[in-house]
Amino acid sequence: MISGVTNNVGGLLQLAVAKQEIDFFALILDTGPVVGLVLLLLIIFSIASWGIILYKFLFLRKAQLQSVKFLELFWKSRRLDQIYEGSESYLRSPIAQVFRTGYIELSKSSRSNSDDENSEKAAFGDMADLDSIERALRRASTSQVTILESLVSFLATTGSSAPFIGLFGTVWGIMESFHMIGQVGNASLATVAPGISEALIATATGLAAAIPAVMGYNYFVQKIKVLDAEMENFSIDFLNIIKRHFSAR
Repeated sequence: MISGVTNNVGGLLQLAVAKQEIDFFALILDTGPVVGLVLLLLIIFSIASWGIILYKFLFLRKAQLQSVKFLELFWKSRRLDQIYEGSESYLRSPIAQVFRTGYIELSKSSRSNSDDENSEKAAFGDMADLDSIERALRRASTSQVTILESLVSFLATTGSSAPFIGLFGTVWGIMESFHMIGQVGNASLATVAPGISEALIATATGLAAAIPAVMGYNYFVQKIKVLDAEMENFSIDFLNIIKRHFSAR
């Protein structure tokens, strides 16, 4: 009985040593050309995804912080020209850029109406000016959303395609393993296991590239939705201020 326990302990120790001796880099280097190309592609996808995640996190964080500061400036100031000058310090804020576009359009409309001496034409001009300002604000919001969403689609592409690319590498590696079995004529575990373990690295690498990309994509989409809603709310408030200004004339 003691000898049996000793043999079991010895077997477990040998299994632990075998697990410790697994060298993933050596397995990657020993893969075939097709699986190696798949792994290289997945590594490039992973590096690019992490770079985009870091860049977009800092970009959206700065956009959010500057938007908060700009809104404080907007509601504290009473003169639009002062707000326009102060908005130059918040170039990363999408709300500030929407305001700058609306203010420029408002300035053009004010100059054109000041040259019009006919009160009836000026009244119709005010209505047209409101429409043009609203269109300018909408275009600016769309442009800012496009900027915020830049590079995020790559994360979605990585998250959806990387597992399938890795699966392709795994299937190809298993096919090579079975082809080797046919050539050697031996289907023992020692013959099959190395090739299958090399093939499964492709699936693991695909998942390692896809999971952070999907998490980053969902996070950034939520942040962009919040900024988009804030731009829409600001545009409504800005138009209401301009309408009150026109109605008081």
